[in-house]
Amino acid sequence: MLYPLKFKPQLKEVLWGGGRLVSAGKKAARGVNPAMVGESWELCGLEGRESVVANGMLKANDIAELTEVYMGELVGDGVYDKYGVEFPLLLKFIDSHQQLSVQVHPTDEFVADEGVRGKTEMWYVVDAAPDSYIYLDWNRTLTEEEFDQAVENGTVENYLNRIAVAKGDAFLIPAGTVHSIGSGVVVAEVQESSDITYRIYDWNRPDANGQPRELHLDQAAQVVRLTPQSGLRITKHPKMGSAEELTSCDKFTVNLIAIDGTLELDYAPLDSFVAYMCVEGSVTITGCGESETINELETVLIPAEATDIVLKGKGRLLEIFIK
Repeated sequence: MLYPLKFKPQLKEVLWGGGRLVSAGKKAARGVNPAMVGESWELCGLEGRESVVANGMLKANDIAELTEVYMGELVGDGVYDKYGVEFPLLLKFIDSHQQLSVQVHPTDEFVADEGVRGKTEMWYVVDAAPDSYIYLDWNRTLTEEEFDQAVENGTVENYLNRIAVAKGDAFLIPAGTVHSIGSGVVVAEVQESSDITYRIYDWNRPDANGQPRELHLDQAAQVVRLTPQSGLRITKHPKMGSAEELTSCDKFTVNLIAIDGTLELDYAPLDSFVAYMCVEGSVTITGCGESETINELETVLIPAEATDIVLKGKGRLLEIFIK
């Protein structure tokens, strides 16, 4: 029988990363500078980068191997029929010690010929320094000519919608939406299983070798949406002992659970895996006769066959599944 599964985080060294994720107890692989870790890939099914189980009798097996063996028992029958052995989501924690590049992700349709997926994603702010911010969407509608001129003149920042952020804020970033994270922000990110990013602007920042960082202007110009959208801020404040939906689309559903005590959940009607990302506190999860505790900045996967789950502790969890 399956059980609540933890996976070994994959820590990524990046130019803008810091030490927060390592300070939280995550271990960087040999050769990775712990002071420059910007991403912790918590659960990933991308080929060649599949997450590996860290607990229990299935330890050392990767997510694709488990899905091949357990199929719908692990991910849900409908999910398996649609995605096969590739886990359909990529779950991350991000530590932006410095400003990220201004970027955009493609739609599924734009990259379909490449045999990969686009990237719709959402952010939940786990922590934020005073006066921290993100950029999300434009502050007004741009013409194609205005976009091209802003890129050429290095004035992209003038047209970005800057949003002050605090712990507990949440945002949806549909594919095609321009965005960036400012310094001093830690976010939990839920996204499609994709690693495609088109950089538009990078603050004239050199790479580790002192060279300008690569931009992807031709691709970005083809996918970026130039008209501002509504409904991208999805911050919610659920009552203690309850879950409230942050966002739901054909890619994923994300709820926010607030708990102080015990909460019993029935997933029998769901036909999907459930992933929990702990964004505050500490919660013990019991299912399939076994228990696993996750603390802030940790993740656990609940198999689809686990219909009755008990949560106990004090904190907040992102509850992630596919309808």
